[in-house]
Amino acid sequence: MAAIFRHILHTPPPHSSSFPRPASSALPSSTFLSRPSCIRAASSPMDLHNQASKIKFIDFPYVSAPHRNLMVDLVSTLETRLGSQLLPCTLPPDVQYYQNETGTNHASLHIRSGLASSPVDFILGSWLHCELPTGGALNITSLSSYLNQTTDAPNFLLELIQSSPTSLVLILDLPPRKDLVLHPDYLQTFYQDTQLDTPRQRLDKLAEAKPYFSSSLYIRSVVSPTAILFRIEAEAGGQGQSLEEIIENHVGPITKEVLGIWLDQCACGKREVEEDERAYLKKRDDLIKRKTIEIDLGSNFPRLFGPDAADRVLGAIKEVYRV
Repeated sequence: MAAIFRHILHTPPPHSSSFPRPASSALPSSTFLSRPSCIRAASSPMDLHNQASKIKFIDFPYVSAPHRNLMVDLVSTLETRLGSQLLPCTLPPDVQYYQNETGTNHASLHIRSGLASSPVDFILGSWLHCELPTGGALNITSLSSYLNQTTDAPNFLLELIQSSPTSLVLILDLPPRKDLVLHPDYLQTFYQDTQLDTPRQRLDKLAEAKPYFSSSLYIRSVVSPTAILFRIEAEAGGQGQSLEEIIENHVGPITKEVLGIWLDQCACGKREVEEDERAYLKKRDDLIKRKTIEIDLGSNFPRLFGPDAADRVLGAIKEVYRV
């Protein structure tokens, strides 16, 4: 749930006046739009609780098999590598899974905080499914990891936003936590020496991938120079690679490579910060967290899920963000 959520929900793809309808020659509707059999509109809080016990964050129930497998692999890699540094997820069931009253919008949230001795502040994963008035659906899967002020290493951010069986927006970045102009050694350490621009260059050569530009100048200002921001438009009807093939053969390997760099160089890099620098880091980190809630989540969640669910979920996120 990065700060592109608001932009995606309100801005259609450049070739259409609305989110595109699924192409009849693309994936069968059961692959992308159908509601899993375990999910239905909840008629009472107890019904919602029962559904929450069946539906897990790790299920990623609305996306294709390659998309689901990628997210499961990433979450597994992250939690396996950092598992000894993380506390269990303690979110209540109606925050781990929630939906609107009509059962058209569904979402799941997964948060694990880091131990006091760990440089990891928390990891946050989510998926969101919204049925659109156009007849299509919007599916967002995300995974991010925030570090605390004992290190100044970048955070990790991934979002996959799918608005049709052939269209995907990929947001993949290690957002910097220091000014790169004032700290050229930071740019050298995390973005040049790690060759982080190489994965972006590889994806840029893919015919189906075009650079994605957010309309929000704030969003553009917080990503790194090596941010992988692409809109992928696959061919329908058997022409060229399908979106599933692109995810499996291109998006997946690149995403796993970037996560590996983040784990090796950032989360486990043993980079410590002097006490007098930690106040600056905290101020900057807290500002970005507040902006994420203000720009991204606060205005959309009540509309999508109703005030009660929005209050529960935003309250849980604010508690973890400590803002």
